Amino acid sequence: MSLLHLSFYSSFTLSTLGLAFHRTHLISALLCLENMMLSIYIALSSWPIESQMTTFTMMPMLTLTFSACEAGTGLAMLVASTRTYGSDHLHNLNLLQC
Repeated sequence: MSLLHLSFYSSFTLSTLGLAFHRTHLISALLCLENMMLSIYIALSSWPIESQMTTFTMMPMLTLTFSACEAGTGLAMLVASTRTYGSDHLHNLNLLQC
């Protein structure tokens, strides 16, 4: 395994662990999700270069588009929860309390 692959795998794993264990604030969860999407984007960008294939060159742009949509939706949820509850704690977003 090359050093490049190890850095992608460790970045994705650390952001997944951060999402699993540091779930107190919505902004920290969004940052972990963005780090996951960034590591996927960089991995998909370097994969066609390593394998010298041009068939998968559109995949990183599609991933980046979905990442931007996810970031916009997450920030809208952050603003809505901050305006409604006064904080961005995730324990306020329990759907069973409705």
